Amino acid sequence: MNTGRLARACLCAAIMILLLPPQAHSGGGADRPKGRSIAVFVPGIVSGSPVYEMLVAGVTEAVTAANARGEAVSLTVVEAGTRQADWGTRMTALVAEGRHGLIVTSNPAMPEILEPVAKRFPNQDFLVLDAWHTGTPGITTFRYNQREQAYISGYMAALVSKSSMPHANREAVIGLIAGQEYPAMTRIILPAFLEGARAVDPAFRADFRVVGNWYDAAKAADLARAMKRAGCDVIMPISGGANQGVVAAAKEDPFYLAWFDDNGYAKAPGLVVSSSVMAQERLAREKTSEWIAGTLRKGVPSTVGLRDGYVSFVSDDERYLATVPREIRARMDELVSRISSGTLSLPVE
Repeated sequence: MNTGRLARACLCAAIMILLLPPQAHSGGGADRPKGRSIAVFVPGIVSGSPVYEMLVAGVTEAVTAANARGEAVSLTVVEAGTRQADWGTRMTALVAEGRHGLIVTSNPAMPEILEPVAKRFPNQDFLVLDAWHTGTPGITTFRYNQREQAYISGYMAALVSKSSMPHANREAVIGLIAGQEYPAMTRIILPAFLEGARAVDPAFRADFRVVGNWYDAAKAADLARAMKRAGCDVIMPISGGANQGVVAAAKEDPFYLAWFDDNGYAKAPGLVVSSSVMAQERLAREKTSEWIAGTLRKGVPSTVGLRDGYVSFVSDDERYLATVPREIRARMDELVSRISSGTLSLPVE
């Protein structure tokens, strides 16, 4: 994520960053005209979270482009904090203001939180990325093919684990640390991670552990250390801000990292062996632009993946080239080519 570009775009769009306490808003404003106002609801904190940085950047780009065309579109960014129990209350308060025609957010947990809010405010449009929901006209969701992402990551993890790379061991164990358990994690990501590993060697098993939140880096580090002692030589963290603890543990007592959702090679050069990424910024920009133009297919869930360019494996980063042996890189290129061409089909459901 180019933070400089994000800062410039935010300035051009005159974004107001708003920490939204529940008591600061009350009902009664729902009948005020919404006009061409958009809000980005961040279920967390933007800074330090690539997924949310990309979300804000993409929506900002769409709004900036619309204003450059002479359209009057305003944008507000709401940081709801890391306490998930507050998200529903804060979202309800935001919608009750009645100021925003579209609210954009991103998190697999958001559709469940939004459903009662959408029923209470049926005229409100919601765009939710990295999520799946059907049956509510006001909620439009786009999910990434996380089976592809996790399969690619598991395949690479197994290749590295079986290799003669310095921190690989003889154990057929790879690890996944999640911030929380949620349907996409337990039904798609974890099984696909293991599926990819077992495509290399059926003997592989996955050590799965949960932080319990998306910010406790100290606990994540403790989990990672315990997993290393239990035989894991490659761990994939999907735990938000707590990922920093896994990175710290890898640097202390080296093991390899498979990174998820953005390019993570710079997080720990020489230890990050894969980055399966999602084009969150592009998707946020495109779908927000469609809403502004009135062409967004509202209420229709969609899945996007590697074949249409919304999921990819970063194979040209100099750190990847320096860390991963040529023969492993060649096998990864072959795998990605098979998925991209449709030779290997990995549907989410």
